[in-house]
Amino acid sequence: MPASIDSGDRKLLLISGAILFVLTAGLAFVGVDPQEHGMSIPSTYSASSGGARAAYLLLQDLHYRVSPWERSPTELPIAEGEAVLILADPVESPTNEERGALKDFVEGGGQVLFTGGRIKAFFPDAKVDVQIPTLEWKTFSTNFPSNYTFGAQKIVLQTGTTWQGLVGSQLPLYGEARAPVVVSWRMGAGRILWWAAATPLTNSGITREGNLNLFLNAMNVPVPSDRGAVQIYWDEYFHGQRTSLWSFVRKTPVAWGLAQVAVLGLIVVFAYSRRSGPVMMPPVVSRLSPLEFVDTLGGLYERAGAEPAMVGLVYQRFRATLSRQLRLSPSVGDTELADAVQSRLGWKESDLKTTLARALVASQAKKVAPEEVLRLIRDLEHYEEKLGLKKKMAKEKP
Repeated sequence: MPASIDSGDRKLLLISGAILFVLTAGLAFVGVDPQEHGMSIPSTYSASSGGARAAYLLLQDLHYRVSPWERSPTELPIAEGEAVLILADPVESPTNEERGALKDFVEGGGQVLFTGGRIKAFFPDAKVDVQIPTLEWKTFSTNFPSNYTFGAQKIVLQTGTTWQGLVGSQLPLYGEARAPVVVSWRMGAGRILWWAAATPLTNSGITREGNLNLFLNAMNVPVPSDRGAVQIYWDEYFHGQRTSLWSFVRKTPVAWGLAQVAVLGLIVVFAYSRRSGPVMMPPVVSRLSPLEFVDTLGGLYERAGAEPAMVGLVYQRFRATLSRQLRLSPSVGDTELADAVQSRLGWKESDLKTTLARALVASQAKKVAPEEVLRLIRDLEHYEEKLGLKKKMAKEKP
């Protein structure tokens, strides 16, 4: 006969299965390669059609000082007229500190080549009209000659994004004058060169008409004449690349795998401790507490109607202790006992004789009111304390 699963084990099993399903679904969603869904990133590490591996290797072959930049913009060196930063379709947003560092880099004399419609997140003064991305190859002609359009009368882009609201420091290089697709933006001692799309530097777009010359012109800053004097930083930081091991691991399925292993380990430890832990009996409140004993004893006396016996017990104890202290016979009368207290101990109160007489009558009665019993016992205990009998009784206890 198969063993049945109790309700507690069944609930634990269902919860564990639900957690495992959620983690597996998250792993399947997060672990997807963006390029498998057509979201190409112009990264120097990508050899796909939307990658930028060819442009990066070309700069190396032409003896440009180019290197991937996988650190925060806050670490960028500011060297006037000698540095170019390529921000090709960044997918992550900068912090306020990083945004300020980029502005300082440009105003200090650096040049930024920015592609895509997210420029406003990096430079808030930019105004672009971002539309749905298109795969259509569009040709754009130059508006007038410049060092950035030399040898590139026409270029080809895959974009629907345009620049809006030009100001005096912004020069439209390609596209319509009021809605250009390439803009040169002067800022401080440096410059921002904006492209509506990264097509001219991608593996599939760099060979299109005029795109290669446009790309190489963007690498030639106005000051140095030697290519080797210009340092080109190709940003991979905002593509999600980081220099630390964890920053790399967290973007792979390994992180979710470790999370699943950790949760599974916790479930195993919980299940093992539940089965193999020490057997602990639940604490039981003792029924022998003093107050409960007093309540129980009082209830017994009340049901038995033993109020006279209670008064007699306290009365006899008081007489016996007092007579021993006064060196009198236990059979002495209450009146003689009270007179001896006044004469020998200098007792001034005259109610002792009355209290002893009332206690004697109550101890011999068949029925006494509980209120009267309580008053008599309190009075006798009061006299015991005043006459020092309680201390004597405590010493006589074994």
